[in-house]
Amino acid sequence: MGSWKLTDSEKLAKENIYTFYKPSREILNNLKVGNIVKLTFEFESSNPEHPGAERMWVEITEINKGKFKGTLDNHPFYLHELYAGDEIEFKYKHIIDHDLGLSEPNLVDKYYDRCFATNKVLYENAPINYIYREEPMEVDEERDYVDTGWRILSGDESDEYMEDLENISLVSIGSVLSRDDSFIDLLDSEVGTSFERNENGIFEKINE
Repeated sequence: MGSWKLTDSEKLAKENIYTFYKPSREILNNLKVGNIVKLTFEFESSNPEHPGAERMWVEITEINKGKFKGTLDNHPFYLHELYAGDEIEFKYKHIIDHDLGLSEPNLVDKYYDRCFATNKVLYENAPINYIYREEPMEVDEERDYVDTGWRILSGDESDEYMEDLENISLVSIGSVLSRDDSFIDLLDSEVGTSFERNENGIFEKINE
């Protein structure tokens, strides 16, 4: 196999339930010879500017008791040990996408829309202690997401900190939930509501 290996996407999906979707076995059981699936090929590179993996399509040529064989349907851009047409052996756990035209409810899609979170929460590992929902910001119609209006803070950001737009990022709600999902049941609350974590670690609705 050389310097590359296939990513175990089942493990990845379990560790990142809000940001990484893997098709269920119920979906993948519909695969047949001739279908095309996407796999993640991890590899080593001496070039620090290269990514650590490439996602590529493979056409299924054989299915036998949960084991697959297929031919690479891409020309790798970074992974020079593989070529289009090479045979690839893989399992259900490696498949991250397919051409079946089937979909299913999943947490990644559910929490794909955006919120604003401070860099203290996102990058400094500060606890989430204060959240509120305001009127959503208008987003370019070409974007495939909307702003939910949720604002996620540690609670000790100063006015000066909040006025600096470099300290705030527009991210998917799922990426925040991956850090702390203790407020997930509050996300259907209406615009204008605010919540603060109390001394017992519970979010309480507050009036401003």
